[in-house]
Amino acid sequence: MEPELLIYRNSTIGYYRFGSGPQKVVCLHGFGEEARSFGFLANYTGNQFSFYSLDLPFHGATKWNDGQTFTQNDLQKIVQKITGMDLITPGKTNSKLYLLGFSLGGRIALSLYQAMPAKIEKLVLLAPDGLKINLWYWLATQTIPGNKFFAFTMKKPAWFFGLLKLLNKLHLVNTSIFKFVNYYIGDADVRRLLYARWTTLRKLKPNLHRIKNYIRENKTPVRLIYGKHDRIILSPVGEKFRKGIEEHCTLRVIHSGHQVLNEKHVEEILQALQH
Repeated sequence: MEPELLIYRNSTIGYYRFGSGPQKVVCLHGFGEEARSFGFLANYTGNQFSFYSLDLPFHGATKWNDGQTFTQNDLQKIVQKITGMDLITPGKTNSKLYLLGFSLGGRIALSLYQAMPAKIEKLVLLAPDGLKINLWYWLATQTIPGNKFFAFTMKKPAWFFGLLKLLNKLHLVNTSIFKFVNYYIGDADVRRLLYARWTTLRKLKPNLHRIKNYIRENKTPVRLIYGKHDRIILSPVGEKFRKGIEEHCTLRVIHSGHQVLNEKHVEEILQALQH
């Protein structure tokens, strides 16, 4: 299946549409993945939902040529164009969207919800990033010295390889994290993309206090799904987020690693979408 293409400013946004159901669902993929990852869902609920899945900057078919900044406003305008819904005019009441985000896409979904909570019917987050501040990500993307040091390390990573191996031997970094990080810095092209992706998406940082207030005010259903064997994003972070919004937010832990977005978990994902 070939992606559809949207021209936005100087960039080309790749996206897919799956299904023909009345409820529109915007899908946001994980780091290093692509919009087509959600395609299997149409085989099960294509008559209930229409899925709009977009490739984030420096992923898939998207060619981002508008500098190393991608904002809530950019995301909002792109989603409005591909869904055909008015998501920007205050008070405009047409049908509402579902947001479905996996991992990095969870952080992006939270940021989009923050920008337009009244336009969102439901949030479904699979092993979501964004519910906890990652110190290293914050230093690398939110501070000028940290970003410069991040750029230097991506060009000359030998010292970081050594430190990572030492931390792993001292059991200060678990094996899953070690393998995950080692994969993403072991190749020059992968490192280049890592820097571009982290830096470009740095403005999408959800304000959890504000989001929880919006969830209460709008009575937005939130469904969190975590993998029992996930060593990257852990369910206790979701439990902490639920405090104060338990009436609207449920959390489920399933037999999975980090890759919760998988056809073998379709039953759990569909339950989160449908109930």
